[in-house]
Order: sequence, then structure tokens, then C-alpha cells
Amino acid sequence: MTPVVDDAVPAEHARKRRACLRLNMLTEDTNDEDVSLFDAEEDAGKKSKKSIKHPLASFFHLFFRVSAVLVYLLCGIFSSSFIACMVTIILLLSCDFWTVKNITGRLMVGLRWWNQVDDDGRSHWVFEARKGAGKQQASDSESRIFWIGLIVCPVLWVVFAFSTLFSLKIKWVPVVVMGVVLQGANLYGYVRCKVGGKTSLKNMATNYFGRQFLKQAMSKEEES
Repeated sequence: MTPVVDDAVPAEHARKRRACLRLNMLTEDTNDEDVSLFDAEEDAGKKSKKSIKHPLASFFHLFFRVSAVLVYLLCGIFSSSFIACMVTIILLLSCDFWTVKNITGRLMVGLRWWNQVDDDGRSHWVFEARKGAGKQQASDSESRIFWIGLIVCPVLWVVFAFSTLFSLKIKWVPVVVMGVVLQGANLYGYVRCKVGGKTSLKNMATNYFGRQFLKQAMSKEEES
């Protein structure tokens, strides 16, 4: 007798194999989509840290103080009127002081400082820093722009003050003193906000040098 070959069993196995292959392909596609979604979220987070969220505030943070420095350096070339140059520089410094103190510090780095008078008539300086999840809103680019502009310009005005005294240009002394005072006040206020309003800068410096001295002593003991 000739054996009867049942074709139904191999056909059923082939259908099951094709179904398994399709299921594996769908699973791989889903995993690829999930990975791409997570990668997109990480890339978006990195871009948000590097991007400038407040371009207008970043522009005016540098505009007034850089303009004051340029007018001081170039006023003798474009104008012979000392009064016009002095008024222009003082106006730019005043606008810069108000803008940095009230707007750009709060938007770009989440810091602010001010003076308030209590019911007894006593004056108090308040230094605040944004805490919690809101602190993450400040981008690295904005923070870098803020601190570079905040530190470099007061240093320039200190250099101008010494050069004015050494060159005996007495008429420019009030202008450079105004630049040192206004921009130095913002620098001091925001440094206090950064390190903590209740922390004394003298104590902070003492602790820093104490730690450095302790590290050097420990390193010498290890070498010996």
C-alpha cells in the first residue's frame, strides 16, 4: 500500500512560523520607536539647556553696560562735549542697573535682591534664589552670558578708575566712580544671592582658604 501524506500538518506549521515572524518584527519596530522617543526627549532636554530662552533679556543685559563702556572709550573721538558724554554714560549706567537688578537676574538665573524697610523703620537687604524645579528653567547659555557680563564690566570700570587717577583726568572721576558703584552693587548683590543671603563673604573666603590649607597639609603628609 502507498502511504498517504497529510499536507495539512506542514501547512499549519508554516502558518505558525509566519505568524511568529510577524510578531517578532512588530516587537522590534515597537522597541525602535520607544528608543527613538526617549532619544528625542534627551535631545530636547539638552537643547533646552543650551538654548537661550530669553533672548531679549539677554540682549539688554549686555547692551546698556557694553554701550556705557564704548561711549566712555570713544566719546573723545565722536564728540567734544564732556557734559553730553557724561550724561549719556550715566543714563546708560542707570538703565543697566535697573534692568539687571529687576529683570535680567530674575529671568536668566532665577536670582533677585532688594532692600525693604520693616514696620520699625529698619532697612533690610533681601537676597533670594529660585529653589526647587523652577531652578532648572535657567539654561547654561543664559547663565554664562549673565555672569560674564556681570563680572567683566565692573572690572573694566575699576581699571578705568585707576587709569583716570594716574593720568590726572579729574573731571572723569565722578563718571568712573558711578560705574564702579552701580555695577559693583549688582555684582555684590547677585554673588550674595548665589552663595546664600545669610552667608558672609568673609566667612566663605576663610572657609575656602582653610580647606586649601588642609588639603596641602594632607598631601604633604602622604608624600612623607
